[in-house]
Amino acid sequence: MVPSARGEHRTGAAAADVYLEVQRSAAFQEVRRRYRRFVVPAFVAFFAWYVGYVVAATTAPELMARPVAGAVNVALVAGLGQFLTTFLFTWAYARHARLRRDRAALELRWHTQELTRGVNGGVS
Repeated sequence: MVPSARGEHRTGAAAADVYLEVQRSAAFQEVRRRYRRFVVPAFVAFFAWYVGYVVAATTAPELMARPVAGAVNVALVAGLGQFLTTFLFTWAYARHARLRRDRAALELRWHTQELTRGVNGGVS
């Protein structure tokens, strides 16, 4: 049985209402708040570190050329530090998501699917 275009539009509008309701919910706002509390400071810190490296490399070549150990200089250590911090931030983000957001987001997802099933009359 193929629903009419008018019936599909109402079902689509009802599903959209479900998503708007979920977006306004306290549970969704909490998931978003937890996400922002990690991502914004992490982005600021990493971006400042990256810009600091680039600025130092272009404005203070004598500092960057200073030897640390043998042929290893400050620029090489800082450049490798960029890679290290990328991996550290990735690990920290994954850990934060696993411990602080994944369960709440999954519960919210299941709740949303239950609501949309009700709107669509149980049709998958």
